[in-house]
Order: sequence, then structure tokens, then C-alpha cells
Amino acid sequence: MNKLTSDMKEMLKNQLSFLSTTDGDNNPQIGPKGSMRILDDQHLLYDEHTGKQAWKNVQTNPKVAVAVVDHDAYKGFRFEGIAEIHQDDQIFKDAEEFAAGNHLPHPVAAVVIKIERIFYLDAGPKAGEPVE
Repeated sequence: MNKLTSDMKEMLKNQLSFLSTTDGDNNPQIGPKGSMRILDDQHLLYDEHTGKQAWKNVQTNPKVAVAVVDHDAYKGFRFEGIAEIHQDDQIFKDAEEFAAGNHLPHPVAAVVIKIERIFYLDAGPKAGEPVE
């Protein structure tokens, strides 16, 4: 399964997402992405603002994971996919408008993540299981 459900969309809208990347030596990096949002049923999008470690990693290895959890409900999801960088197109222009409208720094790029796999991050027996 690689399509967002209404429950997933609701969680992505209301909870902080974390992006996981690796560098050229496969060293992991994870950090919050407050601009993470839904592009469509099979893609996530975030504005790259800092141009630091995650940005360098995505350019080296576009395989990423996004985790989002509702701590109070003990439920969550991990979205794995491929990141695509946008710096000179309508997606980037839309990201610039999003940043300006939300008082965020001007983005270095907009990064679209094509969702390939989704897993549960729920507490209990479904933890780590793929969403079918």
C-alpha cells in the first residue's frame, strides 16, 4: 500500500513529522520537518529551509522515511519513499508562497517524497507491520 488514508492525512496535518535520511557513509540522520504536508494521495512535500545535513543527505541518497506519531493515541505511521528536489518550477514557487504565508524562512528547495511503502508505528502487535 502506498496511498494515504484519511486517518494518515489527519495525523500528518495535526502532528509533527520527522524526516530520516542517511549520508554517503550510511550514517543516519533524523530531524523534525514542521513544513511537512500532503501534496496528494501518494506524495508528501516539505520545504527545505536550512540547507544543512538532511538537505545534503537527500542529494546523496534520495531514499527517505517520514515518521509521524500521535503520542496520546499511541498510533503512528512511517512513510518510506524517494525524495525529488524542486528548485525552479511551480512546486518550488508554491513552496515559496507557503513559507511566506506561514512566516517561515525562504526555502532552499521544495522536496517531494513519492511514498513507496507505509508501516504502522502503533504500540502493540501492529508495530512495524506494513499497511495493506
